[in-house]
Amino acid sequence: MTEKEKMLAGELYDPSDALLVSQRQMAHSLCRQYNNLDETDEERNLILKKLFGENIAKGVYLQGPVFFDYGMNTQIGENTYANFNFTVLDCAPVNIGKNVFFGPNVAIYTPLHPLRWQERNMFTKSDGSLANLEYAKPISIGDNCWIAGNVTICAGVTIGEGSVIGAGSVVVRDIPSGVVAVGNPCKVLKKIME
Repeated sequence: MTEKEKMLAGELYDPSDALLVSQRQMAHSLCRQYNNLDETDEERNLILKKLFGENIAKGVYLQGPVFFDYGMNTQIGENTYANFNFTVLDCAPVNIGKNVFFGPNVAIYTPLHPLRWQERNMFTKSDGSLANLEYAKPISIGDNCWIAGNVTICAGVTIGEGSVIGAGSVVVRDIPSGVVAVGNPCKVLKKIME
């Protein structure tokens, strides 16, 4: 398996792999270009197409600044909105439904590092360069969710359709559909009634 295949399969991989480095650098460059344009500049849409390919639906608005590790590993549904400082470390697939609203400073983190230092620490590769190993787990956010400001969504989490995540929450476990959940760690507060 290539390092990219390992990464997307949730296995330990070397993020210093040349292909992964070049893809991250391209995504970071596109994010920087996007962030430097005025909100009304049509070129922003062209940059999003380069960053996401076909993985971005119509009506998506990313306020900016935005930060993506790869972009191509994230899928965003129609009419989704993200406020300032939207950060997505998409080493594993990130699936965002339609009509999802993100407040400012939302962070979505798929990468994980081994708990044992023997697997986590830097090592010397055969070419003499230093590297480390990590792995990643996918994140899924259902349609019609509202993710308030300063929320962190951790690797492997699924947030069900129509749920609201309160400001400042850290989501480390799955959240069911149709609930308000808050806190660190994020817990269900109540069901959303009709």
